[in-house]
Amino acid sequence: MPARALNTARELYLKGSAEQGQYRIPSAIRLLKRALVHADRAPDSPERTELRVRILYNLGRCVGEASGMDAAVELFDEARRNVERLTDRWLSAQLSGSIDYSQGVLIMRRGQPEKAVAWYGPFITYAENVMSTAPDRVDTELVQRLASSLIARAFANAAIRRRDPAVADLERTLELSREHGLDDLYPYAIYALANTYKQSGDLAEALRRYEEAERIFRAKESYSLLSGVQLDQAEALIMIGLFDEAGVHLDEALPVMRREKLKQGVAEVEMFRASAALLDEQFDLARRMAKASMRKLEKRGSTWWIMAALIELWAHAMQAKRVTNALVQKALTVSSHLEANHLLDEARLAKLLAARLEIRRRRLAEGEELLRQLPGPRTVTPIDHRMQRRLVLAELALAKGNRRAALLHARKGLEELGQVRDQLGGLELVSATAVHGRELGELAIRLALENNDARQLYVWLERTRAQTYRYEPLEHVENSELAEQIVEVRGLARDLMRAGLDGRPTAELRAKLAKAQREANRRGWNAQRWGRPRPMAAVGEIVAGLGDRAMVSFVASEGEMIALVVAGDRVRMVRLGDASEALESARKLHFDLNALAPDHLPPPLVQVIGASARKQADALDSLLIKPLKRFIGERELVMVPTGPLYAVPWGVLPSLHGRPVATAPSATAWLAAAQSGKPKTDKVLLVRGPGLSLPTGEIDRLATHHDRATILSGDDATAVELLAHLDGADLVHIAAHGEHENENALFSRLELVDGPLFAHELGRLRKPPAHVVLAACSLALNRIRPGDEALGFAGAMLAGGTRTVVAAASKVGDEASAAAMADYHQALVAGAAPAVALAEAMAKDPFRRPFLCLGSG
Repeated sequence: MPARALNTARELYLKGSAEQGQYRIPSAIRLLKRALVHADRAPDSPERTELRVRILYNLGRCVGEASGMDAAVELFDEARRNVERLTDRWLSAQLSGSIDYSQGVLIMRRGQPEKAVAWYGPFITYAENVMSTAPDRVDTELVQRLASSLIARAFANAAIRRRDPAVADLERTLELSREHGLDDLYPYAIYALANTYKQSGDLAEALRRYEEAERIFRAKESYSLLSGVQLDQAEALIMIGLFDEAGVHLDEALPVMRREKLKQGVAEVEMFRASAALLDEQFDLARRMAKASMRKLEKRGSTWWIMAALIELWAHAMQAKRVTNALVQKALTVSSHLEANHLLDEARLAKLLAARLEIRRRRLAEGEELLRQLPGPRTVTPIDHRMQRRLVLAELALAKGNRRAALLHARKGLEELGQVRDQLGGLELVSATAVHGRELGELAIRLALENNDARQLYVWLERTRAQTYRYEPLEHVENSELAEQIVEVRGLARDLMRAGLDGRPTAELRAKLAKAQREANRRGWNAQRWGRPRPMAAVGEIVAGLGDRAMVSFVASEGEMIALVVAGDRVRMVRLGDASEALESARKLHFDLNALAPDHLPPPLVQVIGASARKQADALDSLLIKPLKRFIGERELVMVPTGPLYAVPWGVLPSLHGRPVATAPSATAWLAAAQSGKPKTDKVLLVRGPGLSLPTGEIDRLATHHDRATILSGDDATAVELLAHLDGADLVHIAAHGEHENENALFSRLELVDGPLFAHELGRLRKPPAHVVLAACSLALNRIRPGDEALGFAGAMLAGGTRTVVAAASKVGDEASAAAMADYHQALVAGAAPAVALAEAMAKDPFRRPFLCLGSG
């Protein structure tokens, strides 16, 4: 009976430990408590004492995770008292190290990383000494515990921005993993490396490491561990500016944490959700989520509540109509709490907020004194903290009447942001960073407008908008994992389309497709690196490049729409009035054009919808173009839009009927495209996708204009074939159905025989085509991020190096598209430039042919 009790205790302990390893905490606690009961029924012996110690410290970790630190400490202390009874000093040292490790993990979870570091050190020193002086004593358990302790200490050091010792510990862990076959510990080390790079500011490398760890945990079906990776990965995404993608990560992690009753994890998800909402300027949501997180963390005795308090305070400050002394004092109190817990950057951010609040209530001396108390940013200070520091310095300078200093801080801040952007990979990451410079850019543009300085406004518009397009394309490095994931996405999209046509349920397929798209998106973040950033185009370069054309850049500032006009050698600023009216008319026009698109719309509907579309076009014409007539005359135009104006097909506006117009994301991007040289027409590709209502004769008619064209149609019109033929083409015309994905712009797509071709895949091209015509619906649309960072199918082509893209920003009927494109190609072969050819083609029926010429015309 006594022997059976010990064996039963050991079996229950092993089962409990396995449950703990999967983060199934309630189940682990039940099993470990039962194991302790059976162990206590066995007679006293060294074996029973050793087993009791192991049960107690594992139970302590689980209880601490579920109920807080106090109950856990009692179990750890009891475990230590049991260790003192053992006579085997080697075993005693290992067990003591395990207890210290477990307590350190819980202290780290409470938000006290500096204290946690100290708990791991004694055992690491002991184990390394054993390995070097007594190799005969080295066993698997010792090596595993050493590796685990190194990982844990690295996590703690990374949390307090001590990169070098953290990386050293993790490199040692990977060495141990290779030498001793510790395959299970490898992903933990990768995960810890990701955290270390995140905390030190190397966000691109952090994301790469998170992806590696996530794939391993997913393959092992370790979903509880996976949820932890997703939580930390979400923080990295927020630091970059991808608050929407971070939300998806958090939504995936939250159900697992709730199911496994990981209360700390749930609280942390809510905290990061609040942080994402703050970045998105959803201040009510940010406060609500932060308060929910604070309540849970305080209840658990975790000092991480201070982080949630900082988010809630910041959202409160952004909403406050009047700054009170109580709000300032609250910021200073939070700063003191954060500093006491060695969260230095966060403590400085809270004090920075206090300074900003003092400046807002015109207590400039007090605000300046608080800023004097703050040292400059460290090399590991997050970019959003750096931007806030520059913003407060600029606001202080402005409050003191020093506009020059305010603009200097804005410029330096945006330069720092550019340095971070230069280190990132894919288009989505680059475009997301603009959110951190939003307030600085708005301040600088506002000052330029107040100064009534058109050239200064030009400079700040170029510094703040469309940074995604300022890089020279760099040859793509093949990523086989991304390519495989894209194939999976294409297959699921094809299955979904067939299911819809067959009338079968599609909910499950939609969920699988969304998941596969997210996975491909994440792998694509590091699939491409950009070349050197192009220097900002000077006004003189733009003037020279335009020649007889004029450029009009629109900007909305504090509710007012302004046009910056470059024509001849003059740069003028024209105030156009209420921005909301123009932007709303642009949205309504887009809606009407979509409604007007079907080929066989009943005449009464055509009349009603057409009248509405003309009304909105007339309104936009009056608001945006007529006030500029005396400056732009009858010149060809280059338009640099803002927000919803990106979707305006300029040829539908009465003043611009038949006038060549090119649309570009920035003056710098336009100049780069224009300087790439006039596209040739030696290598022409014509593609007809499936499902078009017109016969194949459409492509045949276009082929009469290009007698040496390559034609892909029928079974040959696949995504794989198209990608192969796109590389190095001079002129590409694709007649196919397409769709813009606003929530996931790089999965905007062209429908082909084997499934969709996604914008994501365009980065695989080594030599992008020079001139592309997308005779498909909506593929000129973009998702517009802060800073007018436009991202979509056509945008991906332009960023990749394509000179000119002709595409529609709204739906277009197959017949109308075919007629427009026949006219367009006829004008092209007659020698017209793309913008001229498109203007002639649109003029015949502008509301049914709402195409744009993007890039260089």
